[in-house]
Amino acid sequence: MTMTSDYDLECRNVSKRFGPVRAVDDVSFEIPSGSFFSILGPSGCGKTTLMRMIAGFEDPSSGDIRIKGRSVVDMPPNRRNVKMVFQHLALFPMMNVYENIAYGLRCNGVGKAEIRRKVTDVLERIALPDVGEREIHQLSGGQKQRIAIARCMVLDPDVLLLDEPLGALDLKLREAMKIELKLLQHQFNTTFVYITHDQSEALVMSDHVAVMNQGRFEQIGTPQQLYHRPASAFVAGFVGDANRWTGRVVGVDAGYVRVETEAGLTATGSAGAGQSLRTGDPVEVFVRPEFVRAERAGGAEDSGGNTLSGVVDSLLFNGANSRVLVRSDRADLIEADVTLTGGVDDLRPGEAVRLTWSPDQATCFAAGAGGR
Repeated sequence: MTMTSDYDLECRNVSKRFGPVRAVDDVSFEIPSGSFFSILGPSGCGKTTLMRMIAGFEDPSSGDIRIKGRSVVDMPPNRRNVKMVFQHLALFPMMNVYENIAYGLRCNGVGKAEIRRKVTDVLERIALPDVGEREIHQLSGGQKQRIAIARCMVLDPDVLLLDEPLGALDLKLREAMKIELKLLQHQFNTTFVYITHDQSEALVMSDHVAVMNQGRFEQIGTPQQLYHRPASAFVAGFVGDANRWTGRVVGVDAGYVRVETEAGLTATGSAGAGQSLRTGDPVEVFVRPEFVRAERAGGAEDSGGNTLSGVVDSLLFNGANSRVLVRSDRADLIEADVTLTGGVDDLRPGEAVRLTWSPDQATCFAAGAGGR
């Protein structure tokens, strides 16, 4: 009987234990057909173990993994219609480009004429039609990435797994390849599952991202949801940059939380998703640098938000957007982003400034929530 499903990949309550260690802990998610789905998390959080279970290189201790609606838990890797691009690509150095791409087709008993048609087609689709006779060592890093993907895609997989394939590239090439990978995913309209510890890779390329921590998913959402509406303190601190203070709630009014921080700063923010905070609760407050406005001291006071005075410690120039680091006697080093058109991009160390931000742009979580 043919199985049908709206999802290319489903994991249902999947766990993996290595002795007393639970590397993956009761993870469930679904990926719609043709999506770019990233699993983002720090080293050791379990993301590679999860991917190896999807590929069939590890057996789950419990739970179910389904491809196109069919359970593959008891199916060996070579029988799953899932292909994997490894971090170091694993291209065969003794074969040229054509032979690398054709290898899987030959193993499957495909005829020579059909192999030539498929290899020619996939080289066209990755915009490298003339490199078939080149040796692997003659390719650039970006070309090798595309050949590794083509070698998988020529086999028409239901799901392509990518295990941090940009990790070995230099910064400029890595930035270019983020765009290339997104374009390739659209070109093939195949579900990509990408694991990374680099938040910029996940946010730029993905339709949905799962943030993983200590074997569990903290949150699954669009890049915009994770960035602007984090579901836990861990997500707020891991996705994007953020100023972070610990403290205790001293008042709650109309959804806003007033916090006295350990550094002596009194800040007002909104409660994070699912948070029910009361006076006396220990909390963590997050505010992103781009939401912090830096002004030279002496201007008119803004009484509608949070205010902090300090002295410029340093200015980190980064083209159109730079970052000012401000030191205050009431708080640690605070980061704020400034633009070339903001009027304060010429700040100098030692200059007195005032920092302000809206309560709507500060988020509060119960201390330790989501950190596990």
